[in-house]
Amino acid sequence: MTSLRTLGSSDLEVFPLSLGGNVFGWTADEQTSFAVLDAYAAAGGNFVDTADSYSAWVEGNSGGESETIIGKWVKARGNRDDVVIATKVSQHPEYQGLSAATIKAAADASLRRLGTDRIDLYYTHFDKPEVPVEEIIGALDELVRAGKVRHIAASNISPERLRASLDFSDREGLARYVALQPHYNLVSRDTYEGPLQDLAAREGLAAVPYYSLAAGFLTGKYRPGTTVDSPRAGTGAKYARSERGGRVLAALDEIAAAHGAPVATVALAWLAAQPTITAPIASARTVEQLPDLLGVAGLTLTDGDLKKLTDASA
Repeated sequence: MTSLRTLGSSDLEVFPLSLGGNVFGWTADEQTSFAVLDAYAAAGGNFVDTADSYSAWVEGNSGGESETIIGKWVKARGNRDDVVIATKVSQHPEYQGLSAATIKAAADASLRRLGTDRIDLYYTHFDKPEVPVEEIIGALDELVRAGKVRHIAASNISPERLRASLDFSDREGLARYVALQPHYNLVSRDTYEGPLQDLAAREGLAAVPYYSLAAGFLTGKYRPGTTVDSPRAGTGAKYARSERGGRVLAALDEIAAAHGAPVATVALAWLAAQPTITAPIASARTVEQLPDLLGVAGLTLTDGDLKKLTDASA
């Protein structure tokens, strides 16, 4: 049984891989989504990540499809108390932004779709610098006090805004961010490493990075001269054409062979070993894709492995 990790300063205990729900209702229909969720839970997984906007970008969708599927699954399995559900606010077509009124209305809509009375971890999806942090934190604190949200977190936020938010929470004794969801992986290190990661470390925030596999590139399936049938193939192929991407793949191949592990597992293990990281997020649109992701829970890379990957991705 994989040991769970404590999420920052919260009382949430989570599996070391968070299952991304962005594919539910998009590239995975309801039946397939249930199968993926079942397999993840069977392996000990308990940390599901979604957002109220998933998947509004798909023709015929209006947003909230992923939350609805997760809600139906939890109800069908009767396992709400065993699952840590994280969702996000600011991007739903009907609930744009982070005004206090929007945050409260969006949270109620998410609770209805999820069929639950509480959200375990509630992220601001994209920070809106035009809204004062006092207004955002104030609204989130009200949700926590009402019992609708257990813990709050931030995604896509600058170090300056994060600092201001934490200071306000501390000064006023209000709910405080316990986690951060940055864009971070072996080929995209610049947005998180530096001031943001340093602040997270100092303040005891857990990082739960998204795009952990760089839109599939770090699974090793995108290589020069290959064609991949995937909605995200354009992004994956872009990395494959870069010199840095080539160096990273070569290092991943070598370490994967040494451990007898899939390339994706090694890429996630590098991420999981970085300071502040509690659980990388990765999504599977089929049950067959899941074992490579779950493997991160059982793979510990050597210091030499980690240095080789860090140097290759510099």
